Amino acid sequence: MKTSVADLLSGDVVRRLAAFTASGPVVSCYLDVDGRRYVRPHDYQLEFERMARPLRERHPDAGPDLDRIEAYIRGGLDRSHTRGVAVFASEADGLWETVALPVSVSNRLVVNQHPQVKPLEAVVERAERFAVLLADRQRARLFVFQLGQLVDWSERFDRLPRHEDDRGELVKDQVRDHLDGATARHLKRTADALFELFNESGFDHLLVGAPNDIAGPLKRSLHPYVRDRIAAHLTVPVGAREDEVREAAVTAEDEVLRKRQAAEVDRLRSALGMGDGAAVGLDDVLRALVERRVDTLLVSDGFEAQGWRCSSCAFLATRGPNCPLCGTRMEQADDIVEEAVLEALHQSCAVEVCRENADLDVLGRIGALLRF
Repeated sequence: MKTSVADLLSGDVVRRLAAFTASGPVVSCYLDVDGRRYVRPHDYQLEFERMARPLRERHPDAGPDLDRIEAYIRGGLDRSHTRGVAVFASEADGLWETVALPVSVSNRLVVNQHPQVKPLEAVVERAERFAVLLADRQRARLFVFQLGQLVDWSERFDRLPRHEDDRGELVKDQVRDHLDGATARHLKRTADALFELFNESGFDHLLVGAPNDIAGPLKRSLHPYVRDRIAAHLTVPVGAREDEVREAAVTAEDEVLRKRQAAEVDRLRSALGMGDGAAVGLDDVLRALVERRVDTLLVSDGFEAQGWRCSSCAFLATRGPNCPLCGTRMEQADDIVEEAVLEALHQSCAVEVCRENADLDVLGRIGALLRF
């Protein structure tokens, strides 16, 4: 099955994969195919071969799935709007899912009993819509980006009146007032167009680029619903190329995401300092998940650890082999952190995969804000 970005952003794909139970091995592949790093297809194909070689030796039963994924990667990928791919395969259970991603991913190839969804969840977290408003005294351009892709665009131009006769101070003042009035009308029409775009398409954050002399009046012209969504101010000129606007939007998006994740980690630290409402470290977080007390799970990107899972009662632990709840012999999990993410999604918890957050790393690279 080929999954579109729209399907992915609905969240249904991650939940469906998280709920998938296999009788045999499941291969999960995340591959960076960004042309800025892998100029030739052969470059990322070699990266897949490097990751697949040891897995073929350790998991011979996954060989057919690895062969199918390799054939897919060698079959030619349309990289015009694709920077990463995710593939999930299980021949034994009829699973074949490919997702072309407009953002880069870390290279990862895993054989497990279920699809590895943590990197995909991290992509979904970044899927908020960012509107960009660029304006000067005559021109305004509106963009909406999602995961770095342009999903809406419009432009307006209000030509300022020309006055050839500017003799005398009185005339100059009248001309200046006339120009200021025309600029104010232009900014008002721009604000109205932006509010209309918000009502029609919706966006989560607004990035504004405008010269200093009109930035204040422009902001005051915006509807309060829109003004409250201003996340950053850009230095991009109104006439910038689309790729320049996109690059600035992606950079601002990354900063907004980091700030949001930092705020969540600050909440975690505050709750921990008060002695209630938080759990940190793998053992305590797994215990909270088993007790179904987790509201938000915070995980450092790339954090992996071995552990144990009880197939009878779903108990998660870093130590085994016997389940302390039901006494069943537990199964070893190559990545108990992935198991924790899956369990959190099953419980409808919010999941934040945090990148480059030293505060969370110090707390054990995993934490949870608790319901009770």
